Amino acid sequence: MDTRLSDLKDKKKIKVLFVCLGNICRSPAAEGIFRQIVENRGVADRFEIDSAGLYAGHAGELPDRRMRVHAFQRGYNLTHRSRPVKTSDFEEFDLILSMDDANYTRLRALAPSPEMEAKVARTTDFCRRHPGADHVPDPYYDGAEGFEIVLDLLEDACEGIADALS
Repeated sequence: MDTRLSDLKDKKKIKVLFVCLGNICRSPAAEGIFRQIVENRGVADRFEIDSAGLYAGHAGELPDRRMRVHAFQRGYNLTHRSRPVKTSDFEEFDLILSMDDANYTRLRALAPSPEMEAKVARTTDFCRRHPGADHVPDPYYDGAEGFEIVLDLLEDACEGIADALS
């Protein structure tokens, strides 16, 4: 993946897709955090950022209200509408970031070719302040602390992603 990332640095526009199960908690939060990081760095024009889910049952919905509230308290406005992953995403996006091993395995299985499978990575691979993190936990059934942990991990990972692609 390191070689692939260095190739992406030379692209005029880098397309990044964040993926979780329902696209209502983790991936829209990652999308919002990463979007703000690249805007703050003045490089937003170099990125196209989106998120999607492997489960289509929430299609068209805003992110979970609890995630929106916790994200807003940190300065992120999450307005993405949930959508399912499409086969065309593997062609369109340069980097597809999964939130956990189940998402990672499923995304790799859905990839139409080995080249497109190589675009899939784990979001937590980019964490630096949480080096032992191997996944972003789904906060859906957890309390407020679960959403805060997810935001901590995603802020760390998204900073690392921005650094790796800059």
